[in-house]
Amino acid sequence: MSDISPEPALIGQRPLRGITLKVISVLFFIAMAALIKATRDHVPAGEAVFFRSFFAIPVIIVWLLWRRELRHGLRTDNPMGHVWRGLVGTTSMGLGFAALGYLPLPEVTAIGYAAPLLTVIFAAMFLGEQVRAFRIGAVVLGLVGVLIVLSPRLTVLQSGAADTAAAFGVSLVLGSAVFAALAQVFVRRLVLGEDTATIVFYFSLTATLLSLVTVPFGWVWPTPSEALMLICAGLLGGVGQILLTSSYREADASLVAPFEYVSMIFALGIGWTVFDEVPTMTMLGGASLVILAGILIIWRERKLGIERAKQRKAMTP
Repeated sequence: MSDISPEPALIGQRPLRGITLKVISVLFFIAMAALIKATRDHVPAGEAVFFRSFFAIPVIIVWLLWRRELRHGLRTDNPMGHVWRGLVGTTSMGLGFAALGYLPLPEVTAIGYAAPLLTVIFAAMFLGEQVRAFRIGAVVLGLVGVLIVLSPRLTVLQSGAADTAAAFGVSLVLGSAVFAALAQVFVRRLVLGEDTATIVFYFSLTATLLSLVTVPFGWVWPTPSEALMLICAGLLGGVGQILLTSSYREADASLVAPFEYVSMIFALGIGWTVFDEVPTMTMLGGASLVILAGILIIWRERKLGIERAKQRKAMTP
């Protein structure tokens, strides 16, 4: 859901405030996805990416002005890093938006949970991060959950246009998860020398510009209602990103991060009431495994962080 990795909480934490901001941000992102899904029968995914990114920029600029960080937020020492991060992030967004036209919202949400699991693998491959047996086991558990969610869509025993379309939707959302995980690898490199506000702003900017590449592939003139929904999606995305960033300023990432999975509750509710999408027990069971795996990884990272802090304190004279 998010465009950036969490940053350390500031001194003087307010855990309840941080959790509240995180949950509201998740609701905004799911509402954004629902608005995009509502336009998918007519509006191409690339055009949806443009609206999502372009109309988030004013929100981000106002936020930076309010925090008196505009000049600092627009300064960058690594422009190509933002370009590469924007390329993979925009690809992930476009594939995810396209998948909303083929699969129910809760299913897209559940399969999307593979992204943080894949980030663990890619961080070990490309950043040299050490991955211990516990984390490997949690990743395997999560991927098993993803396979359970996917199983009804990938069986070769089924046939027909509807099944083919659903399988194509699965490939889109899986591709989105892969590129989202790669984007996080780029972000982990960027945060070493770039401010969070800078990463947020330049992602929206590069995504807006990159989305224009898809104009020759069939952009349409949206109806007034579609245009309103797309604009609202962009505004919700921008506000959601600000709320997400603010939540990690108020509390530790290990406390706030698990509330990402509240998105499944919101997705189920919106999918059922708005799109008449009834979840299956297979999807719910697989999603539960993926959520469990994510929480186990977060719990383990918190425990290791506490142990490292104790070791540093013991070594301090």
